[in-house]
Order: sequence, then C-alpha cells, then structure tokens
Amino acid sequence: MSVSRIAIVALVVLTAGQPTAQQPAVVFEHVTRISMDRLPAAATDADATVLIQNGVVTGIGSGTALSSKIPAGALRIDGRGKFLMPALAEMHAHIPTDPAEAERVLFMYVANGIGTIRSMLGDPSHFRLRERVMRGEIIGPTMILSGPSFNGQTAGMPAAAASRVMEQKKAGYDFLKIHPGIPLTAFNALAAAADKAAIRFAGHVPAEVGLQRAAQAKFWTIDHLDGYVEALAGPRAPASQNFGVNLMAHVEEARIASLAKETTAAGVWNVPTQILLENWYGPDSPEAMLRRPEMQYVRPAESAQWVAIKRDNLADVSAKDRARFVSIRRRLIKALQDAGGLLLLGSDAPQVWNVPGFSIHRELASYVDSGLTPFQALATGTRNVDAHLGTTALQTLPRARANLVLLDGNPLENIANTTRIAGVMVGGRWIPKAEIDRRLAEMRPR
Repeated sequence: MSVSRIAIVALVVLTAGQPTAQQPAVVFEHVTRISMDRLPAAATDADATVLIQNGVVTGIGSGTALSSKIPAGALRIDGRGKFLMPALAEMHAHIPTDPAEAERVLFMYVANGIGTIRSMLGDPSHFRLRERVMRGEIIGPTMILSGPSFNGQTAGMPAAAASRVMEQKKAGYDFLKIHPGIPLTAFNALAAAADKAAIRFAGHVPAEVGLQRAAQAKFWTIDHLDGYVEALAGPRAPASQNFGVNLMAHVEEARIASLAKETTAAGVWNVPTQILLENWYGPDSPEAMLRRPEMQYVRPAESAQWVAIKRDNLADVSAKDRARFVSIRRRLIKALQDAGGLLLLGSDAPQVWNVPGFSIHRELASYVDSGLTPFQALATGTRNVDAHLGTTALQTLPRARANLVLLDGNPLENIANTTRIAGVMVGGRWIPKAEIDRRLAEMRPR
C-alpha cells in the first residue's frame, strides 16, 4: 500500500469526525500552548490565544493579537496558569458491541483527554457508532476501525485468509486486526491480498510468522511488543506464553538494541501496551490496585476477576522472572525510541486492570519509567500518530480539527499532569471539568 494512499485514507477517517451541526466559537485566552510539532525546548507558547470555529482551529496568536477576529458570543475560556495541548490518541482501544456500554466507554476516553482511538477488534455495529459521533449525537473520539479478528480459526488456510481480506476491505474497515494462531502460509496469503487491496494489517505477531517476517511484511503496527521477547530468546527456546514471560532464562539482552534498529529500519511502528503487562506482572498487589481511583468505574464482578488473574500471575511466575520481564520490555521501549522513535501510544483498554481512558495516563508514565522524556512520551500520542498516518490532525495548528485538552499542570515537566484535566474539546465541542465529573459520576456501577 503506497504512503500516499495511507495518508488519504487516514485523512478521511480523522477529519470525518467533525459533527455536522456547527459548534459555537470558543477562544482560549492567556493560555500556555504546548505545540508538539516543535523541538522540546520551544514547545510552549506563553500567553497564547487559540480560536476555534466550526470545530476547527482558525487562529493562534499571542496576547490580544486575535481580538478583532473573535466573533460576538464566543465562549471565552480563561487559560491563565493552564496548558493547552492536542488531545491524545489511544492506538490500541476496544469498543464494546453493546450500544449503551459503547457510549459509556467512548465518553471515558474523551474524559481523559483522548480525541482519537484505533479500534483493535472490529464489529459491524461500530460503523453506526462512528456515524453517531460524527453527527454529534453522542460524545466520542474520532474512530479508526479494524475489522473482526484474523486468527487460527478464521484465517487458518491461505484461501480463507485472502477471502477474508477482500470481505473486510469491501465492508469498509480501515485496517485488519491480526491475532495469534495464523500459520505462515495463511499469513503470506493474507499479506499478499492486503497489499493488492491497499489495506493495512496490525496487531499480534503469530508464532509461525515471527518478528523478522512481520517486519518484512510491513506490519502497520506491532502491538504489545509481540514477538520481541521471542526473538531475543531465539528459536531453541520453549513455546512462548503470555508474550514470553516464561522465556526469561533464554533471553539475550545484548541483542535488544540491534533488534530495535532492525524493525525500525523496516519502517514498522510499535504500540507497546506496556501498562497491560506491568499490571499483569508488576509488583503491585491486587489489593493496592483495587484502590486506584479509576476502579470506582469498574463493576465488582469484573474487578473480582482481575484480582484472581493477578493472584494467579503472582503465583505462577517467580518474582525474579516478573521483574526481568518488565525490565526487558522497558529496555525495548527505550531502544526503539533511540533507534528512531517509531512508537505509538496505546494501552489496550478496556482490558484487565485497564479502565478506558484512565489507562492511557499509566501507559504514558510507563514510557517515562522506561527512559523517555515527557515530551517523547507525549509525542507517541500526538506528533508520532500524525507521522504514522500522514496527517496533522493531532496538532494544535491552524486548520487542524479542534481536539484539545486543557490541563492544570505542565505535562512536559511532570507526565502525571496529563491527569489534571480542566476540560476537553472534541470536534470543537467544549466539555468543562464540571460536566466531565458529572457524567463520570453517573457511570459508577450502582
């Protein structure tokens, strides 16, 4: 699939989310603007004015430079002491198929400053949901939609894999989701059919495919860092379990840098979902994890399942192997950043211990813990996504779609400040903190 074709598809998807009903003009005044399209040292503009009309950024100035362009009746937002940055992208999201639950999850993404999601397990109902967001009927982020899963059952033979590619292309999905279990022969047929149909594929690296073939086939993204630990362990290692947590005795850490350089040179992007694996195998006890603020939005039956999973993981894998597994994955993230930075923000939510929206802030923190600067971590969910898609939709720039988040603290100084949300704008619709808090309160399980 050509780069130009990718850019056209992405641009259509990302600009289609603007509601048809016009939104009132909004102006942020005296705000510190964070511009992710610059070098880190020049990323902030103090005392900025940002004007949004009809869901698009129409003016950026300093002080009162835009005063004459602000229309009467515009909503004025005092940005003194606050920071305005592009809304983030969650590049490994899931959307429920139940309509009511889907609306709930979409708002939780937006409430946490996420303006774009990439759905990683599609369903025909998601087209209707995306249309409702586009029309402004419900609040939600821009959605990039995968089709239903390609796996050992649905794409176990070459003919079936190729046929499924054409079916999903015809249905209108934006890309294909790869799950484990696909034999190499079927994957090769899938990749050839996808290239012919000009549709990308992303997700897991099936065991028979392996990291080298995945890079050669130009995976759109490798998610979960799948295949990396297995490649570090080599072909003589036992069969991998849970992304290679059982392979710690076989891993050659000296190969991390070269492996990162090889996949980066192939132009393959990675969506680490690091916090998912740290939730599974990190040192925090399930009792401590239950006290996380976002757990108030999780149903008791579901949280009980998460506790059981965590306890099983703690019992099944030694503390030494768990610590090394987390450490190796963090080293991989840093090595990929150093090799060219083809990293995209994604946490995998809803998922075990990953509450939609809230988990993206924990994912960002895990990147900083891996050695990235706060600017580099934020780039994975903003400028990197634009570079990956060939758009400027995730920047605070003139003519860009107005997906923005207003913060009470500077995230370039402390990545935890991404949680200090004063309000979110999606498609020009301003949602202040009071409304966010009210809606989230209604989403607590009764």
